[in-house]
This record gives sequence, C-alpha cells and structure tokens, in this order.
Amino acid sequence: RSSAASDVYKRQTFINIIFLCVFTLTGFCQAKKPTIMVVPSDVWCYQNGFVKEYDDMGSKSTISDYKAALLKNPDLTLAISKIGEMMSERGFNLKVLADCLKALDTEAAEESVSMTDQGGIAESPIDKLRKVAKADIWMQLMWTVNKKGPQHTLTFNLQGIDAYTNKQIAAASGTGEPSFSVELPVLLEEAIIGHIDQFNSQLQAHFDDLFENGREVSLECKRTNDSDVNFESEFDGDELSFLIEDWMAQNTVSGRFSTSDVTENRMKFEQVRIPMVNANGRALDTRNWANELRKALRTKYNIKAKLSTKGLGQAYIIIEGSQQ
Repeated sequence: RSSAASDVYKRQTFINIIFLCVFTLTGFCQAKKPTIMVVPSDVWCYQNGFVKEYDDMGSKSTISDYKAALLKNPDLTLAISKIGEMMSERGFNLKVLADCLKALDTEAAEESVSMTDQGGIAESPIDKLRKVAKADIWMQLMWTVNKKGPQHTLTFNLQGIDAYTNKQIAAASGTGEPSFSVELPVLLEEAIIGHIDQFNSQLQAHFDDLFENGREVSLECKRTNDSDVNFESEFDGDELSFLIEDWMAQNTVSGRFSTSDVTENRMKFEQVRIPMVNANGRALDTRNWANELRKALRTKYNIKAKLSTKGLGQAYIIIEGSQQ
C-alpha cells in the first residue's frame, strides 16, 4: 500500500510540474510587447530632400515628408519592409507607415493646424500622425550604402523613440561586412542582424518599465481670459490648484508626477506616470486619462472645462466661462 501511495504521489507531482511549466510558458508567450512603426529618420529625409513646411501658429516650420518619401523613393519601402519583417519574426506588433498616412488623409481635422479662439491646441502633422498610428514606439531608420570596388557595405542607424515623450529609449548602429550584393534588403539585414536582438531587448525593457511604473505623459491646465475661475479660486475650503494636485496624486502610478509651474492662470505637470490600463483592464491613453480630471472638475466643483490633446502624450485641460 505504501508503494502504491508513493506512485500516486509521484504521478500527481509530475502532473503539477507539467501544469506549472505550461502555465509559465503561456505567460511568456502572452507577454505584452510594444506596438512599433518604422519611419525614416529626420536626417535621412533632409538628406534626400523629403521635407515640407507647415504653418505653426503663423510661423513656418519644417518637418519630414513621409508621404513624398514613400512615393518617390522605392528603397524606403524596401527598407521599412525588411525591418518590419525582422521585428515581426521576433514577435513585435507593427503598424505600417503607408496605411497610417492613408488613415490620416481621411481625418477632416487634419485640414487645419491653427489654434482656436477658445484655447485649442495646435498640432504639427507629425503629432497628428502619431495619434492616428497609436504606436508605442517609432523606429527611426537611416542608412547609407558604401561602395568600394565591386563590393558594398551598408552603414545604418536605428533609434527607438517613445511616441508619447519623444525620448530615445533604444539605439543601434554599425556597418555590415563587405558584400558583392547590391540589393538593399540583403545589405540591410546583413548589417543589422548582429544588433537587432540587443536593440529589441532595450525596447522590451522600456515597455516592461511602463507596465511597472506607468507611461510618462504631460498635462497642462489653463483658463481662458473670460473665465471667472482661476487656479487660486477656492472650493470646499481649498484652492483649485491644490485640489487638482490631490487628484493627480490619486490618479497616477504611485503618485508620480512633477508640478513644474503653478500660477493663477496656469498649471503644468511633467513626468506624469499614468497606468497602462484602467480599472477594467482596457488600454489607457493620455486623452482618456485626462478626461477623468475634466469630468471631476465638472461633477465635484461645477467647473466647465474642455480637453485638448497634442500628439499621444500631451493633454490640456482648459477652464472656460463661469462656474456653472
């Protein structure tokens, strides 16, 4: 009987170990990876003449023209496809630049970049594209093909840019071994293959940090000139500025934010860490997060406010009119 009981125990232990292994592997397979979009770097666009001007609140600014680059330079499409292929093979989710540009063209709001009289926020075409693409990270690619006799080498530079903060969070660069091939995808893969896994590790480490410590965004609160509510107005025995700071402390990851500027007419918060998902487990972006503050101002203090965003990572709460 003792031997039979021992056999049962061993079988049960073996089953438990198998179950644990399957559960652990499933967890790894389902690990959340960042969504990526590959774009040409600004330097590459400037060197190849793919730039355009836009009206930035009355002044002329210059940005990369991705649409013209894709239409006029077939090598760019090949390069983006090859990088996308290599990233996809490693389990990263990709957004296609050409598809996002098409979606951008259908947005009626993209026809104007002027600020409204009521305090609307002007956005550059790149800011607008980021909102349409909704990629976590932009991979900016630059390359140069070098020729020496019958052989070619390719020098590349990759930058991983957080689409919310515009900060560089990963980088890789190098030159491939001499090759007799003249095909760009082949040269690109040969040059990058030895660097891409380390680059991806940097991307994943950044994304893991976001889930642990929150996504970094910024928030600015303003008032219109005709509003009789300012940030020194008192509600429930306290100034509005302190009430907003209390809300920030309660609605950021571990209360992580920095109040960089407070005046009667303006409050600015930087290094704001918001959760990646809301209480229901759904993805949370800057707009939806800041909208909760707008609603709190209305429901708790009868303050009329509107919400504007710039790109993915900047939100603006604009107090307007009189207290309702």
